[in-house]
Amino acid sequence: MTSSDSAHKAPAKDPWDLPDVTGLVVGVLGGTGPQGKGLAYRLARAGQKVIIGSRAAERARAAAEEVGHGVEGADNAETARRSDIVIVAVPWEGHADLLRSLREQLAGKLVVDCVNPLGFDKKGAYALKPEEGSAAEQAAALLPEARVTAAFHHLSAVLLQDPEIERIDTDVMVLGEERADVETVQALAGRIPGMRGIYAGRLRGAHQVESLVATLISVNRRYKAHAGLRITDV
Repeated sequence: MTSSDSAHKAPAKDPWDLPDVTGLVVGVLGGTGPQGKGLAYRLARAGQKVIIGSRAAERARAAAEEVGHGVEGADNAETARRSDIVIVAVPWEGHADLLRSLREQLAGKLVVDCVNPLGFDKKGAYALKPEEGSAAEQAAALLPEARVTAAFHHLSAVLLQDPEIERIDTDVMVLGEERADVETVQALAGRIPGMRGIYAGRLRGAHQVESLVATLISVNRRYKAHAGLRITDV
């Protein structure tokens, strides 16, 4: 590279220069469960347009009414069709079947997988490793026409749903293959007061992020807490 080339090289992009996501519609598949309902509540409370999805539209509408803040409810297929960003917050046991059934509706969508494959025995929680490597990689395999990212794994459903809590001071690790998609999810996380979205690598690293939830469960049981994560020096 010549000195002239060096002088005209574009400056590095500020990693905190994130897009405006305020106008995007967010669908939450599994929005009637604690994690999904909590995320729907926090995002809607921050001013995001949110649709809760469920296998039964009636259940979704009942959950949406409970959440308030303009949240709507619909069956999973309609939720996927109407949303720009779709958060997958279903139990691990139903993850693959749900995504297979929505492949057409999720084509072209930005999908955010926050599912944690876990097992439980008398010693507590432990991580499961799917054949694809992680829940997020399973989603990417099942949804080849979607843009799959992974995020929102380490949030306490109790804190998310508590209306007395104004801020949730925690970081959200975001993984994905495309910078623009990751930055969109980072910006979405940042809509919730106290949260930051932190780039954490490509989808191949999702297993260690998902499995860390088992460790947090052990921490929370010992200390009767609702621990999250903070990334220091960033």
